Amino acid sequence: MDISFNKNEDRNKLMVSELRKKLAKVKLGGGQSRIDKQHELGKLSARERIAFLLDNDSKAIEIGAFAGEDMYKEYGGCPSGGVVVKLGHIKGKLCIVVANDATVKAGAWFPITAKKNLRAQEIAIENKIPIIYLVDSAGVFLPMQDEIFPDKEHFGRIFRNNAVMSSMGITQIAAVMGSCVAGGAYLPIMSDEALIVDKTASIFLAGSYLVKAAIGETIDNETLGGATTHCEISGVTDYKALDDKDALTIIGNIIDKIGESSKAGFNRTKPIKPKENDEDIYGLLPYSRSEQYDMLEIIKRLVDKSEFQQYKEGYGKSILTGYARIDGWAVGIVANQRKVVKTKKGEMRFGGVIYSESADKATRFIANCNQKKIPLIFLQDVTGFMVGSKSEHGGIIKDGAKMVNAVSNSVVPKFTIIIGNSYGAGNYAMCGKAYDPRLIMAWPSAELAVMSGNSAAKVLLQIEKASLKKKGEAISSEKEKELYGEIKKRYDKQISPYYAAARIWTDAVIEPTETRKWVSMGIEAANNAPIEKSFNMGVLQV
Repeated sequence: MDISFNKNEDRNKLMVSELRKKLAKVKLGGGQSRIDKQHELGKLSARERIAFLLDNDSKAIEIGAFAGEDMYKEYGGCPSGGVVVKLGHIKGKLCIVVANDATVKAGAWFPITAKKNLRAQEIAIENKIPIIYLVDSAGVFLPMQDEIFPDKEHFGRIFRNNAVMSSMGITQIAAVMGSCVAGGAYLPIMSDEALIVDKTASIFLAGSYLVKAAIGETIDNETLGGATTHCEISGVTDYKALDDKDALTIIGNIIDKIGESSKAGFNRTKPIKPKENDEDIYGLLPYSRSEQYDMLEIIKRLVDKSEFQQYKEGYGKSILTGYARIDGWAVGIVANQRKVVKTKKGEMRFGGVIYSESADKATRFIANCNQKKIPLIFLQDVTGFMVGSKSEHGGIIKDGAKMVNAVSNSVVPKFTIIIGNSYGAGNYAMCGKAYDPRLIMAWPSAELAVMSGNSAAKVLLQIEKASLKKKGEAISSEKEKELYGEIKKRYDKQISPYYAAARIWTDAVIEPTETRKWVSMGIEAANNAPIEKSFNMGVLQV
């Protein structure tokens, strides 16, 4: 091992340590005191409910853990978006579970809460897997109602999706385990089956205070919308549970009776660990996003037996394409090569840049994977497409468009891991969030932006200098340096993987050694949804 390996390892492991600290904080939701209050009321916390429901919580993956990170500070924050979402097994069946966290503003819905719930429903719809709602929410967070109520991707879309999933035959089960008020009351009732916990849960369009104000009727919440009312009088709910654990046991018993559905039929053999040590990733991956490294060495530490069958190995070398297995699943990998390479003609190809021949190779490989029904894995560390007269005259825009077309029209499931840079159109061509990957994850080393912090700061600085010059103001070298530092600091915050995860541009920030687990569970989920249309790239400029 050389000194650069050791330095990289130290720095990357520090970033992983920071990730773990952030996750530990997020998992406390609104804080330990509020979790204790839940327990005093005879209720489990959102995470405790999910852990009890799943066969093995440690084998589950969490979607959107950092949703809301560093947002809504004027309202005290919204850890994890006020809702916990996990993909895991219940009685051996893969399900997605959505649990309101009542320790965060009584489970009220912020704009990011709605976005995260919609993401959970999207995963259920795409993969045709059951979705479980554990409801404990005070409803819409009223100070931000204008950002959550009326638009297409706002609160009401949740209920529209309930109806669509029902028509698709996707199982939906809701357990009301606390408050369930106003418009939120429709979610459990639009599910296939609904449970309510006795004494601690209630469902109503308007609570007792509002009823008194609206129509003058005096009534308590339990009589108005408690478990006895809805299980024995209104018939709104199907099961009355004694407590949280009883409700979760009932859900498990229902899931246990669901029959098998058709599978997509993705190829899987017995999983075999990589021959190469996956911990080596920390030493191989440079701390600086501008440094070169061999992506092939990273791939060897992610795939079964460290075996990667390259497609067009000698052509389009700035992108690696080829077949492998991850946890037994057959996959096609499209990865940005991050080291400088030479073509057969002796031309240099810079690492992380997409050239015409690389885009052409990737397009052909994506088409092959679609024909063979092989899921696609994109490993992103891309600065964008090559620029300059030679590239433009060679048709880089046309070749890039072909690759984007192939990614857009791919019918096999796609999974994206952002390892390093994810800049500009490179993000699009390498299956960024806008191109519907079934799951998209980032390593702590990831950066997402139109361009790097250095480049953006230089561009923005030039604009600022030009603006000052128009006003007749001169700028000293000291002031220029100060402005550059301020701009770069602001921009660097925005390209952080946590900034992206907070806004659900990615599903998670994960440890590199967890990548196999995420990809494997993602393909297992996707295998529940047979491919119903053929791959067709439409009209192309050739």
